[in-house]
Amino acid sequence: MKQIPYWLDTAPALPDRSGKDLPVEADVVVIGGGLTGLSTAYHAARKGARVVLVEKDKVGSGASGRNGSMCTQGLTIGVGEARKRYGQERARELYDSFREAVDVVEELTRTEKIDCDFHRTGRLGVAFKPQHFESMRATQRDLADNFDHETQLLTRSELKSELGSDYYHGALLDPLSAALHVGKYVHGLAEAAERAGAEIHERNAATGLTRLPGGGFVVETLNGTIRAQQVMAATDAYTDKSLPWFRKRLINVGSFIIVTEPLGEERAKSLIPNGRLVVDSKNIGHYIRLTPDNRLAFGGRARFAPSDPASDVKSGDILKREMTEIFPQLAGVRVDYVWGGMVGFSWDRLPHAGEENGLYYSMGYCGHGVQMATYMGRAVAEMMDGKPEANPLRGLGFPKVPVPFYNGTAWFLPFGGAYYKAKDKLR
Repeated sequence: MKQIPYWLDTAPALPDRSGKDLPVEADVVVIGGGLTGLSTAYHAARKGARVVLVEKDKVGSGASGRNGSMCTQGLTIGVGEARKRYGQERARELYDSFREAVDVVEELTRTEKIDCDFHRTGRLGVAFKPQHFESMRATQRDLADNFDHETQLLTRSELKSELGSDYYHGALLDPLSAALHVGKYVHGLAEAAERAGAEIHERNAATGLTRLPGGGFVVETLNGTIRAQQVMAATDAYTDKSLPWFRKRLINVGSFIIVTEPLGEERAKSLIPNGRLVVDSKNIGHYIRLTPDNRLAFGGRARFAPSDPASDVKSGDILKREMTEIFPQLAGVRVDYVWGGMVGFSWDRLPHAGEENGLYYSMGYCGHGVQMATYMGRAVAEMMDGKPEANPLRGLGFPKVPVPFYNGTAWFLPFGGAYYKAKDKLR
């Protein structure tokens, strides 16, 4: 069993982008080599800026290469909650940005010829409880009437044609969400950024940031310093103490995934006949999909603990047990991969992007990072080019005052996790 992300292990080998001399200055320095940083670097370079990206490990080594490889629509908080908070017009704007984000990923894969198995497979939101299905019925009407988005409601019996399991009580099918191979996508986006003129420096962590009186910054890194007119913080759940302002405003949650041995096409299709992405409605839920080589990827929170080799194995055991509860026919199937990673959450469960004391940022994707990181990288490049209206999240910046008694370590998550797991057990 490999304790590395399946998506990175099965992507083409990356070139070594470490050990290069750091230039003395740049127009834009991007801190972080995940999808946010790569998209920002790509779009800013295409505008003619001299862009330098610094990454403390390898591109995609953080959340961008450790996720469920889903490119899905919809707000984490739901459209009803968005309307309650912000009103119908703003809720519609936010929903449309999440929808457009999937289009941006598709456009990038096409224009830059990124071979990453992008397909509009559709997403099944499956109901863990009967009352969840009734909520989905109301959501379907709301999406059609107020958000111009048509979805399909599937009863429990109708769901049998989409899922080889009797575990759920129905589903809401969004036909426009997409699957992709995120490892190949990350690699392809890095190559596209370099073709556009951006420089990528791996294994070169940013260690400090000083704002200059006359404008711009000095960015300190392990391999020297660089002066930049503009700096973009694209570190999300992997934000460290070099960016303390952001670290205190993000909740970093562990997420874990297992991937089975190859099942063969016939057996794989018996599980998810139409290759949908599957996300369940539990408080501590699961995300499930087939891989391009007919394995089952099964992810979830599993344990509210940091990701490390020992923790990942324990989480993998939990996920395998939960996988066979949903798909009893997979009892005895070998698990070939298990890994974990961190997901950045904001306190209000929405992404945040903008400018803070001259520093640009986009973080807190709350599980919607593949498409929103790509989309927001493009938006930040526009913002740095003097177009603040390009930010769909304008007005939703992080709070100026951090949450009291919180220093960036989510000590309370095990307690919250126990509470929500107990709620899930009350069927």
